[in-house]
Amino acid sequence: MTSKEKTWKEASPAGVCWKSSRTYLTGDWKTYTPVRDVAKCTKCLQCTIFCPDGAIHWNEGKGDIEFDLNFCKGCGICANECPPKAIVMKIE
Repeated sequence: MTSKEKTWKEASPAGVCWKSSRTYLTGDWKTYTPVRDVAKCTKCLQCTIFCPDGAIHWNEGKGDIEFDLNFCKGCGICANECPPKAIVMKIE
């Protein structure tokens, strides 16, 4: 007998996640997606500090910010905390 691993969509309401957030892709939870205006962005990194899911990273090699949409839940905290308002939330 083989058991298929459940996705978050099959979990019980108020169920507890049984995996770490790094191995359990949660990006399909979102309705809104962050979009960054590179011209407005000052690279202050406030978005990386405030993202509760660690979905925004500084890429040392590129010298730029990267959004990992596999983990972004679309909460909009990054857009709210962005001092130059370089991030807006768009419906997918």
